[in-house]
Amino acid sequence: MNGERRTHRVDLQRPSVAVRSAFAVLCSFLLVASFGTKSPSFAQEPVFRSGSSELVVLPVVVTDRDGRYVSDLPAERFIIYDNGRRVPIELFTNEDTPVTVGLIIDASGSMRPKIAEVVAASTQFARLSNPDDELFAVRFNDTVKYLVPNRPFLMASDVQALEAAVRTIRPDGRTQLYDGIMDGLEHLTKGTRTRKVLVVVSDGGDNASVAKLDAVLARARESSAAIYTIGIYDADDVDKNPRVLKSLAETTGGERFLPRTPGELLDACERIAREIRSGYTIGYVPPAQDGTYHRVKLEVDPPPGRKLNARTRPGYLASTRTARP
Repeated sequence: MNGERRTHRVDLQRPSVAVRSAFAVLCSFLLVASFGTKSPSFAQEPVFRSGSSELVVLPVVVTDRDGRYVSDLPAERFIIYDNGRRVPIELFTNEDTPVTVGLIIDASGSMRPKIAEVVAASTQFARLSNPDDELFAVRFNDTVKYLVPNRPFLMASDVQALEAAVRTIRPDGRTQLYDGIMDGLEHLTKGTRTRKVLVVVSDGGDNASVAKLDAVLARARESSAAIYTIGIYDADDVDKNPRVLKSLAETTGGERFLPRTPGELLDACERIAREIRSGYTIGYVPPAQDGTYHRVKLEVDPPPGRKLNARTRPGYLASTRTARP
């Protein structure tokens, strides 16, 4: 991680922005593992939401020409446009703060041979995670079910509870992917951590949901959560739909991964985890609360001699009322 990470408010006159195998579940769990030894600072952790009079939240990832994460840029290097209008940055953080993570796990019949590995992966996850991360896990097949319904969130350090929860999975039936994501986005609003992430492990197919894809994408646009998708399927899988996984990621500033081997899958998981921990969070007051979709453009003014790439969500759905995070 480059440089000292920090959190502060800024008042800028001229702001410059910001396969298919059991390994899939392990990757999702490793997402929220801690990188490095520095403890997060709760005293400086910002609290904000998108919409209404509060701030629009943008998760921002910056990489150099070699794909390495760049996490030491000051706020003055970032520029944000909202519907073509340049907006001042009201909050900027590149602090490695705790996250609220929802794991949306496919528990349809194809997962039946993998349950033992899922239990092992959950235990490993708990041992590696930041103890201050909030976690919830949802499994979906013919229905959507929270694995620990009597506790809204597990702390990552609770190894026994997490292992017991995963042991309750009984893979079977069809696939309610869209309903699972909708429930996950709603549950994220109950989390107390500023950064919110969904990790979806699926082939992208859906054959049992009540919700439709358009509704899922619309709800994602209202949310400040980043959605990362991991597509796990065989080439002859008639239910696979990688385009859905891509749409979910691109709509929210996340990323889609389509690993073909266990090694590629592990590499993808490490990259997602590092991205979450190495990213920026930028907040600004929306110029209009008109209930329409606002396009966001992000630019980075690189230091001399450096070429940088930045990624964030392409836009958000403004609201006339307090939006859900």
